[in-house]
Amino acid sequence: MSDETYEELPIRDDMIRLGQALKLANLAEDGHDAKTLVSEGRVLVNGAVETRRGAQLHPGDTVGVEGSELPGVRLVAE
Repeated sequence: MSDETYEELPIRDDMIRLGQALKLANLAEDGHDAKTLVSEGRVLVNGAVETRRGAQLHPGDTVGVEGSELPGVRLVAE
């Protein structure tokens, strides 16, 4: 994904868990969907596959789902 394909996702705190970010960005419908996407190796954090649903993300990190028609997101401080 190139930089222009990312939408900004404001987060309230300085950290958010991957599963929460996926739901907030509408990349996953619910926690079960987020868990499935992560376990299938379809979630990319900063361009690398992330297999931990509880991974900590911070402003500046990017999140995308391989095979999704939705754009990825770049986390920004609210």
